[in-house]
Amino acid sequence: MVIDQLRREFTVRKGYWFAPKLFGYGATPVTWQGWAVTLGFAAMVITLATLIRDPVASVAVATALAVPFLVLVHAKTDGGWHWRWGARR
Repeated sequence: MVIDQLRREFTVRKGYWFAPKLFGYGATPVTWQGWAVTLGFAAMVITLATLIRDPVASVAVATALAVPFLVLVHAKTDGGWHWRWGARR
């Protein structure tokens, strides 16, 4: 029963890549596209953080990458972002 409920919570409509988190604010990837974008973002940030020695420039680049990533995640989240306290009823 719990597995079926979790599966329902993390099933998204066609065209969406992320589902809202069950607790808190934000989204989690649930399709291969969502996971690919998330892992690509993380890889770029880690790679650039190791290549750029200046801490200020490193934070600036990470922020420049994070803003479009978060806009994309928000646009591709089925159900939008708001604070959640558990499963939908």
